[in-house]
Amino acid sequence: MQTLSEIRSLLEASGLAPRKRLGQNFLHDQNHVRRLIAAANLSPGDRVLEVGPGTGTLTEALLDAGAEVVACELDEGLADLVADRLGDRITLVRGDCLGRHRRLADAVVEALGDSPWTLVANLPYQAASPLMIELLLHHPNCQGQHVTIQREVADRLVAAPGTRERGPLGIIASVFGRIERIGDVPPSCFWPQPKVTSAMISIEPLTVSSPVDRDRFATFVTTLFSSRRKQLGRIFGRDRTWPDGIDPTWRPEVLTNEQLLALFDEC
Repeated sequence: MQTLSEIRSLLEASGLAPRKRLGQNFLHDQNHVRRLIAAANLSPGDRVLEVGPGTGTLTEALLDAGAEVVACELDEGLADLVADRLGDRITLVRGDCLGRHRRLADAVVEALGDSPWTLVANLPYQAASPLMIELLLHHPNCQGQHVTIQREVADRLVAAPGTRERGPLGIIASVFGRIERIGDVPPSCFWPQPKVTSAMISIEPLTVSSPVDRDRFATFVTTLFSSRRKQLGRIFGRDRTWPDGIDPTWRPEVLTNEQLLALFDEC
């Protein structure tokens, strides 16, 4: 795995520097790289999607674990660097991982093919939330997500009902996935150091007991939480039949996943 000095040397030799606009902070702590790969529990031959390979630190570790890597890189200079270093050992997709309507880009879908695959990545902060939700809603071949994200986003993912962090991101993720927090990653593990702490999380897909239109449910939850300070009776109207155990004086953030699904079924 690459050390910090090797990362800096690779960038300098290619005439590159971290681009703040793209949220480029390079993880150089090798223990955390190993921790993320261990959480993914990969077997030789497993297909892995990596978004934002940077200089290829995690990419090389994934290859050492026997993974078949599809790497998607938006930065042309970094894409050239990775291509020069790793050549045909990986499948490289140049461009944004998300296309129109924040759906997984066609080129990435094509590169992954029809086989099961896993996301393992140090995600650019701006892509993290929409990408994770996109994979849960629309990509059953994704067998799991093991990612480094901003700690604030991780807090929202695991937020319990009744807490301030509770919102659409955590609800959608926890209805359709099992979330495990692997641990925090301090700014000193990155170069340049970000102003925020990061966290590593795993999301394993769940099969919901009864069929749910995932897009409609996501829209329902997002719309509901746009009025999160209002009582449910004001949002839906008090003259209606409420699912068992739900009080119309409650606000959306106190509802459990099961209550949200019951309310969704009756809307």
